Amino acid sequence: MKRRLFNQWVACLWVAVGALTLSAAYAADEAPDALVKRLSTDVIAAIKADAAIQAGDTAKIVSLVDARVMPNVNFQRMTASAVGPGWRQATPEQKQRLQDEFKILLVHSYAGALAQVGDQTITVKPLRAAADDADVLVRTEVRGHGDPIQLDYRLEKTPGQGAGWKIYNFNVMGVWMVQNYLSQFSQEINAKGIDGLIAKLVALNKSNNAKKN
Repeated sequence: MKRRLFNQWVACLWVAVGALTLSAAYAADEAPDALVKRLSTDVIAAIKADAAIQAGDTAKIVSLVDARVMPNVNFQRMTASAVGPGWRQATPEQKQRLQDEFKILLVHSYAGALAQVGDQTITVKPLRAAADDADVLVRTEVRGHGDPIQLDYRLEKTPGQGAGWKIYNFNVMGVWMVQNYLSQFSQEINAKGIDGLIAKLVALNKSNNAKKN
């Protein structure tokens, strides 16, 4: 029951993160909490208007994630943190494979949840950060049917070209995504190495894809 509830509401992360990509002109200057608050409603509306996403079309969901989510996620940092110390020993090719397969795993995991987005709204709590902070925690609540659901995420502000806020971890109902996967991935690396983890991710993704076909 808890796992099903987690998957149902974690879709709201992608809603909130996707909101960050709708206005690149504001990304570098606007406060992260203001950005989420201003754009979340538009993203929810976009998902509700897309019949293919509501039907669980994985290809359409991958397209949505690539176009709206990934540009505002430091996915290399997210993957490296989830892999843990083994990341430093991985070759460039292994690191790329890990990122590719990890992204597919997350998309498949939350595809069904995205299709369930209904009348949810996101309330952003006051941001507790200094004006010059480059790493912040944004706390929100997802409101819909039932009790409000805690949804928090960490962002870092990146300089230079493509500057703006990048998400590198998120917390749904008290579970931090990176830490949750770290324990699982560490066990696999200790047993079979980096190639063993890659093989495990590939197998999981093939299994998830088969279930949807």
